[in-house]
Amino acid sequence: MKIRKAQETDLAEIMDVLDAAKGIMRASGNTGQWVGGYPSAETILEDIRNGHGFLVSDNGQIAGYFAFIPSPEPTYKEIYDGEWSDDTLPYHVIHRIGSYPHKHGVFQSIIDWCLQQDRNLRIDTHRDNHIMQHVISKAGFRYCGIIYLASGDERLAYQKIV
Repeated sequence: MKIRKAQETDLAEIMDVLDAAKGIMRASGNTGQWVGGYPSAETILEDIRNGHGFLVSDNGQIAGYFAFIPSPEPTYKEIYDGEWSDDTLPYHVIHRIGSYPHKHGVFQSIIDWCLQQDRNLRIDTHRDNHIMQHVISKAGFRYCGIIYLASGDERLAYQKIV
């Protein structure tokens, strides 16, 4: 799989990928994540305009999307019921991962690429997103504790340092 920076002209396809990801979430019982229009087209355009939006392609076809954002992440300042593996080094955060259900290996491709950019990664997910929790753990991330989004919603937080 290949990864490239997303462009504004990719927006419709990205939104299709994210809608497919929402379908995977709902089918697996995760009804509380990515609700209320999140992530919106404006959020994705902001990712792209800031140089943080990326596409994953497989054989020339778009397979997934993610945001790769340098620290600091404001919602990661406080962590509860645990601690970050390291809270002194700069890191990158992986947000808004989505892929088509028939595409396999997208998450691992994202992690492999991100680790080439930064050896200190953080990620979070919803308590009901068991699929994401599984792939995060399988990729070698360590569960660190609970963070709260600006909305007040709880997320399980992970970190991987290589």
